[in-house]
Amino acid sequence: MRLLVLACTLAAALSSAPAIAGEYDADDTGKNVRDRGDETLTPADQGGSAADRKVTANVRKAIVDDDALSMNAHNVKVITQNGVVTLRGPVESASEKASVAAKAKKVAGVKRVDNQLEIAKNK
Repeated sequence: MRLLVLACTLAAALSSAPAIAGEYDADDTGKNVRDRGDETLTPADQGGSAADRKVTANVRKAIVDDDALSMNAHNVKVITQNGVVTLRGPVESASEKASVAAKAKKVAGVKRVDNQLEIAKNK
């Protein structure tokens, strides 16, 4: 009997998932158009040198190792070209934006940080 109740509860929860998922606007059309241009760096623009790959890996590690940062901050894009690190993506607050940029600046081999992080709007 318990198994039947559990199965019915699970089925009801799963059947409502599409309705819940549809409540949020997932339209990033504006950002997609922006990213198609040559002015905006994307991960495909990552420098191919060993030094750039090492800088990117070390910046990523510094960000991910900080448990105080949000999941959004842990998932920012880190793009390095000739020692210049570009940070892109959403973060939760202005202080988090500054914290991520400060971590990137401390990494050996970083010449400059282009902080393009955006503060996420609450939905």
